[in-house]
Amino acid sequence: MAEVPASLVVCAHGTRDPEGRATVRAVVAAVAERLPAVEVLEAFVDVHGPDVVDVVAAVPEAEGLRGVVVPLLLAAGYHVHVDIADAVASRPDVVATPALGPDDRLVDLLLDRLAAAGAQRGGAVVLAPAGSSDARAQADSAEVAARLATRWGGPVTLGFAAGPEPTVAQAVTTARAAGAVRVAVASYLLAPGFFQRRIEESGADVVTGPLAPDDRIVDIVVDRYLAAVAG
Repeated sequence: MAEVPASLVVCAHGTRDPEGRATVRAVVAAVAERLPAVEVLEAFVDVHGPDVVDVVAAVPEAEGLRGVVVPLLLAAGYHVHVDIADAVASRPDVVATPALGPDDRLVDLLLDRLAAAGAQRGGAVVLAPAGSSDARAQADSAEVAARLATRWGGPVTLGFAAGPEPTVAQAVTTARAAGAVRVAVASYLLAPGFFQRRIEESGADVVTGPLAPDDRIVDIVVDRYLAAVAG
């Protein structure tokens, strides 16, 4: 009998926004299309189910690797280090991978979003994650901001949609006070919803859309899964 490949649990945050949910479902469907021999399951850490704990528990136990949880999250904060880690803690046959970022493909995607929105190359940019009180998530976002600044050729600062300061609006105001004529906000969010609407109200001259759907998001999820299976 052929060996059953490890199931892939794509674990997102969760949102009440219908368009945001549809965006996540589209990513999961695209991943499943890319891995036709793999059982691809969706799970969430907040707002609504199915909860990652329940999804992992439903994966049949087996020797070797039976499941891989890939966070559909841009930074590794509390949800990765606690929620997802706890979900797999009692399952030696299920592993969790790192978050999607930092990754240079995300920087490529941000650059494309800025160009499509009409941002002036080298101008002031505020990178806008959802926000997290976890210093590890903030460090991940700061690393992406630094990589983006190198490629963009201009100042890139962080402004959070929620949680820590500066807020997106504060970061936009600070950029203008520093002499920026036009300020662009690069959304560092995966899907539409409350946080996207908040950054759209930041007062910036240009605001990009969320990163998903995009094939590069799917690429990263598939690569995380394949690396876990190979490892």
